[in-house]
Amino acid sequence: MQTHFTPEQLRDPGLARANEILRACVHCGFCTATCPTYQVLGDELDSPRGRIYLIKEMLETGRPADAKTVKHIDRCLSCLACMTTCPSGVHYMHLVDQAREYIEKTYKRPLGDRLLRWVLSRIIPYPGRFRLALLGAKMARPFAGLLPDRRLRAMIAMAPKQVPPVSRNDDPQVFAPTVPRRMRVALLTGCAQKALNTDINDATIRLLRRLGCEVVVARGMGCCGALTHHMGRTDESHEQAATNIRAWMAEQRNGGLDAIVINTSGCGTTVKDYVHIFRTDPMAADAAQVSELAMDISELLVKIGMPEGAPKGLRVAYHAACSLQHGQKVKSAPKDLLKRVGFEVVEPVDSHLCCGSAGTYNLMQPEISAALKARKVATLEAKAPQVIAAGNIGCMMQIGSGTAVPVVHTVELLDWALGGPRPRALQPELV
Repeated sequence: MQTHFTPEQLRDPGLARANEILRACVHCGFCTATCPTYQVLGDELDSPRGRIYLIKEMLETGRPADAKTVKHIDRCLSCLACMTTCPSGVHYMHLVDQAREYIEKTYKRPLGDRLLRWVLSRIIPYPGRFRLALLGAKMARPFAGLLPDRRLRAMIAMAPKQVPPVSRNDDPQVFAPTVPRRMRVALLTGCAQKALNTDINDATIRLLRRLGCEVVVARGMGCCGALTHHMGRTDESHEQAATNIRAWMAEQRNGGLDAIVINTSGCGTTVKDYVHIFRTDPMAADAAQVSELAMDISELLVKIGMPEGAPKGLRVAYHAACSLQHGQKVKSAPKDLLKRVGFEVVEPVDSHLCCGSAGTYNLMQPEISAALKARKVATLEAKAPQVIAAGNIGCMMQIGSGTAVPVVHTVELLDWALGGPRPRALQPELV
């Protein structure tokens, strides 16, 4: 694609990167075939190719973002399926993130939108606040139909019926392995996950200790910055990311780390991208080291080598989170691990398509999200599974709100197969 940025514009690192990405695009349109919003809406401007044209015109002219551009960029899930499909290697993720930052700086959203985005950025990254909000949503559920804003209704509908108890495993500490030590790893315990499902981190710690890992929950670690990053709130997201980099590098310099383990794939995609986010920052070297150490839990388990487990006789439908299969290119590891420990693994058709969760997308774009959820649930249920497994808390909440089939994290099943407790979500008749 031909671009016309001025030399002065290209002195800005963000615009220089956008220029590189735009020039790689050859207008082929392969991305439209795998774009969930294009499949639902059928509008070229709701495809990656259409959005690329909108972004190009907005950034090249330097004009403030307009309502039309904002509407179509906001509808993007950032599922990154287009990056898997693109034959030219267009790094759409960095381009749309640059567009969102530009929109945040130049466009004044309607008051309701500004308030909603502010509330989400001030609650979800903070587990204590999020837990209180979930309790409030639980109490408001009987009155949800009276609320005028569809997004508020969606927020209440997505809240779990039961808020899990606080897990002390999320506090800063070091867990010794239960067998001779093989490696020392830091665990990102997440933010929303600590309020929505405490079993995931508990299962991860048990499993890693059993496999010879010393597990560190670093002091000072917090939200990875993904939520605010994808809202275009760059200063906030960079501050959150920098806090994590400092926390993990303190552990790296005081005992060493063999890996930074992440069991929420959306967070993993962001942490692995710290190397790009901080490329012009004084923290660039530390950020690059953190990104190099970052691994999805399934990647680490493959590296360690999982023993075989006793067959459980369960049919597991594996849902591939977009941030894992498209963002991190981790595709076979979770399925291979589940098979190795004795589960029958099946996959739905169109497994590349998003479930509609996408961080806060299901709260800000509830109609499109609901259509994608219905499609995903139907394809999963068509496989007649007894359990649905996923590697991302957002996907678990989204899919779980649309099906009676138990939805659990992949690591919970692996922990159970190798001697851990039965996942809480499984019904007694399944075992």
